[in-house]
Amino acid sequence: MKKTLITLLGLGFFISNAQEIRQEDGLRYAIQDLTGTARFRAMSGAFGALGGDLSALNVNPAGSVLFTNNYASISGSSFSTKNNSNYFGTKTDECYSTLDLNQLGAVFIFEDKGGSSDWKKFSIGLNYENTHDFDNEIFIAGTNPNNSISQYFVDQANFIANTDFNDYQYDMGYETYIINPDTNNPGLFISNVPGGGNYYQENLITTTGYNGKITGNFATSYKDKIFLGLNLNAHFTDYVRTTSLYEYNENPENASSQPTVREILFDNQLSTYGSGFSFNIGAIAKVTESFRVGIAYESPTWYRLTDELIQDLYTFGNVNVPSGDENRYYQGPIFVFPTYKLQTPSALTGSAAYIFGNRGLISLDVSRKDFSEIQFRPKNVSVYQDLNTGIGNSLTDALEIRLGGEFKYKQWSFRGGYRFEESPYTVDYPMGDLTGYSGGLGYNFGKNRLDLAYSYAHRNYKQYLISSGMNDTSRIRAIQNNVTLTYSVNF
Repeated sequence: MKKTLITLLGLGFFISNAQEIRQEDGLRYAIQDLTGTARFRAMSGAFGALGGDLSALNVNPAGSVLFTNNYASISGSSFSTKNNSNYFGTKTDECYSTLDLNQLGAVFIFEDKGGSSDWKKFSIGLNYENTHDFDNEIFIAGTNPNNSISQYFVDQANFIANTDFNDYQYDMGYETYIINPDTNNPGLFISNVPGGGNYYQENLITTTGYNGKITGNFATSYKDKIFLGLNLNAHFTDYVRTTSLYEYNENPENASSQPTVREILFDNQLSTYGSGFSFNIGAIAKVTESFRVGIAYESPTWYRLTDELIQDLYTFGNVNVPSGDENRYYQGPIFVFPTYKLQTPSALTGSAAYIFGNRGLISLDVSRKDFSEIQFRPKNVSVYQDLNTGIGNSLTDALEIRLGGEFKYKQWSFRGGYRFEESPYTVDYPMGDLTGYSGGLGYNFGKNRLDLAYSYAHRNYKQYLISSGMNDTSRIRAIQNNVTLTYSVNF
């Protein structure tokens, strides 16, 4: 059957995670990975009062004017994630790795060597970074003692909003014998999956794509003591989430007048794409030649996003159905939903660094971000009002602490770092705290430099199998191991 294209003009019901927009969709853009150059990553991103690195511009834009000459760098990374799943006592592991050119940029330094002004120096920079790599794979498997995924289609069929998308979900379930009219309650529907529990379920979730940012930077210094900077950022995103949800049961058949469904396979492919804008302002002060402090503000990012969805539904081994319908297939159209807006929260970062001459340094950043400020728009649409209210009630402000150090010996640099990020939830069960460690080294050839970094981080969170009809979740422990190599040149 040829796929058709459907544009939903009504705003009453939207989808994400293959069904509805959820808080997790806002967090996908509000939480950023630790990315960037190898030096930046090796020190866990603690660069707010240091500058002198192209990825440091993302923390404090004033840092570009601390370069002593024109500078450029390019970085490539290996991103590796291992997801440990626990679903009703069944544990599974899934690993996914990818390679990416994640950073490319340059900064140009201009100095007033005549000394005619106290504003002696300014810089202009341009930098690209992959701020979030979405490539990942999760496999969940286990026996659910209570709930069948068929309850999702029952929930959709009985959903009072009766939108185009909701009607389509009903058609899928009905045409594949998953649901039937409830003879005892006219106008309502029931599941044809036999009761009794012990439903074996699997869910393979594969995500691909990226969230990229191009930064235009300007910074200047006053008497080589105060450094001020501004970033203008253009964001672009392309996210694809593919899920394959399977269920099998061996429960006794339903009564002969009611079909019995044994196996269900529900495939979804959700694509989200769009662009956004944000800005940063920051300042760094030299309290002494060795001690520096910094403060920086990162604005919200204002996104315009569009969702597209493709769904396929299969049932196998159906009983009490017309001959030839034992295996049933329903191929859905392509849904293109109206463009919506997302505003991520702003962030405020305070920093301090101490430099031990030419021997090394230690640096600390503390950032605060209020995730309850995530907003979906238009605000006057009821579905967004309810979603934003839920975000305000369940999400909260969170601190991120980044600590890094560097020791130099001749042409060699040895680096290490620590990162801690609080859960964005008021109760951290949906998503726990993040803890990360990093290390690396670099070699200075004179006008160019080669740096290598390794970073590790882990975080626990819960993963829904399906968005409504059943609230059962798998507990996921995500472990990230990343390696970055950067080549830098002074010119």
